[in-house]
Amino acid sequence: MNYLKYLFLFLSIGSFSQELTIEQANHLASLPIKCLQQEYPNKLGQMLIDSTEILAPKKLHPAFYGCFDWHSSVHGHWSLVYLLKRFPNLAKKEEIISKLKTNLSKENIQVEINYLSKNHEKSFERTYGWAWVLKLQLELENFNEPFAQELAQNLKPLTNLFIQRYSDFLPKLLYPIRVGTHANTAFGLSFAYDYALYSKNEAFQKVIKENANRLFQKDQNCPFNWEPSGTDFLSPCLEEMGLMQRVLPNDDFLIWLKKFATQLFNKKFTWEVAKVSDRTDGHLVHLDGLNFSRAWNLYHLVNQYPKEFSHLKPLADTHFNFSLPSIVDGNYEGEHWLASFALRAYEEKR
Repeated sequence: MNYLKYLFLFLSIGSFSQELTIEQANHLASLPIKCLQQEYPNKLGQMLIDSTEILAPKKLHPAFYGCFDWHSSVHGHWSLVYLLKRFPNLAKKEEIISKLKTNLSKENIQVEINYLSKNHEKSFERTYGWAWVLKLQLELENFNEPFAQELAQNLKPLTNLFIQRYSDFLPKLLYPIRVGTHANTAFGLSFAYDYALYSKNEAFQKVIKENANRLFQKDQNCPFNWEPSGTDFLSPCLEEMGLMQRVLPNDDFLIWLKKFATQLFNKKFTWEVAKVSDRTDGHLVHLDGLNFSRAWNLYHLVNQYPKEFSHLKPLADTHFNFSLPSIVDGNYEGEHWLASFALRAYEEKR
């Protein structure tokens, strides 16, 4: 990609208007389009029992083999469905739909289920990948187009498997995982709870509420100054806040938040954006994702409680805008997943 093309992408992506434009949507869609069926490079999260399990990524995961790793492929699919729903005239629309139909066929989803049903793969993608599957399921079910409804039906058995996995696993999790990477418990429950509400699955809602309260309700004084760790792409403090905002009644949540994150009530609160020293390093580039994670949780808070937290919107904008140019910098280390994080932040941006 030459310098002028970089400059064009920087100007168009890096100067987001209040509303996402078709031009910006096309740029963001181009990234998952490019990697959705790109098999290599690939990072498998596989446990090998014997040599018969050594297979190519596409053989192991015919639905989600692209975009470097399984979970990034899942949220790449979500990104394209999200954009198609909001932009019926999206460029390469037919190509996108064709790829989605190919990957999310009933047969391919069954292969994914077979893989996950192995005794030694019960914890595969727990709970980050699980959460993104439920996010994709919600997006498909909420998209009133025949192809999306067909794909929602195809995906549903995998979604149901993960709902059962959540229900089995959460009572066994005696202590929450508070890291800023894939295993973060709060993030893993937030999308799950969104889907539980949407699907009116009261039993699943109850499981998430009970365990979220058990794990997090007594937390106080989250150490904002400990963020970021060197390879975070999620904000441990704000992901926990985002989950509790979902499961607690409004007044109870504000009482909880006053103890958990008093500084957010301060009209002068500020927080330095996370900076990336080397975007060719697949772990260091995580910090761009952290900026988007902070942004989407701050937007979510402001949207529900504008009276108390409108002062945090500029801070969310700062984090959001800081990392936007990096998603089109030509480095696959970030490109294979950052568009999804940018869109997740934009989903909350109003």
